[in-house]
Amino acid sequence: MTSRRHFLAALAALCALPARAQAPAVVGWLNFGSRELDVQLLAAFKEGLADFGWKEGSQVIIEERWAGGRIERLPLLAQELAAKNPAVIVAAPTQSLAAANKAMPKTPIVQVSAADPVVTGFAASMARPGGMVTGLSNVVTDVTEKLLELLLAAAPKLKRIGFIADSTNFARVKLMDAARRSVEQRGVEARFEDIGKPDQIEPALARLAKARIQGLVIMPSPLFTTERRRIVTFALEHRWPTISVRRDFTEEGALLSYGIEILSHYRRAAYYVDKILKGAKPGDLPIEQPTKLELVINRKTAKAIGLDINNELLLRADKVIE
Repeated sequence: MTSRRHFLAALAALCALPARAQAPAVVGWLNFGSRELDVQLLAAFKEGLADFGWKEGSQVIIEERWAGGRIERLPLLAQELAAKNPAVIVAAPTQSLAAANKAMPKTPIVQVSAADPVVTGFAASMARPGGMVTGLSNVVTDVTEKLLELLLAAAPKLKRIGFIADSTNFARVKLMDAARRSVEQRGVEARFEDIGKPDQIEPALARLAKARIQGLVIMPSPLFTTERRRIVTFALEHRWPTISVRRDFTEEGALLSYGIEILSHYRRAAYYVDKILKGAKPGDLPIEQPTKLELVINRKTAKAIGLDINNELLLRADKVIE
């Protein structure tokens, strides 16, 4: 009887001990951009995590790595993240996804604002990815055909258009095909410049200026997004109506943007991270495509370059920057 009392007392004491706190899950963040320019993307993702009840510091730790627009840095940054043994990686865009997948082939990856993963070979299908990659894809190939149309709607007198394209973009061939189709349909003269590194941007723009282009289409590129201030400043100095797929270009002074609402993409990425941290397999989570595209017009820029935007286009805009 005494030994039974001792056993029960020991069991009660053991139960009274505080449970050992579970170590917070490590979420890796690998982004092609720079923290200085793109911290709002991280903030949107964190807001999404908080909405799902995850507390940063006590439940999740976010290990950030930013490439600052330097594609050559991505492999090393991915290896640094691999050493942290993350439970899941949030990678944007496709260049970051590729580096993360190579460094951590057995780690779940949530892609954000990346090209079609079926085309790039990271998923078997959108509905059933089947591997370690899931998340959100953009629709930049389809959107690219609309860029010239919208630029000409805003500035119908343009006849000679410059295009800058990212030679490192995984979807480059499809993007170029889409751009050339739009040029043929609109009957304008086009000049194309390939750019793969930051130091190639100004020489390429200078060649377009020498070719006397009248407007500029900035094709989808994480490099261009990181270097958007330089590009927009050059375009404004030459009074070029300019369009891109990212709203942040228009906020910097470009005339137009048409593409996905990027912050909502990063907030939505938290949904995938939440599912994976709770045990879901990335290969079972369908990859989403955006359902809403936004048109943003910078009317202040239009006035600065002497352009009068027609009311029909203004009414179509989701936002007009005055």
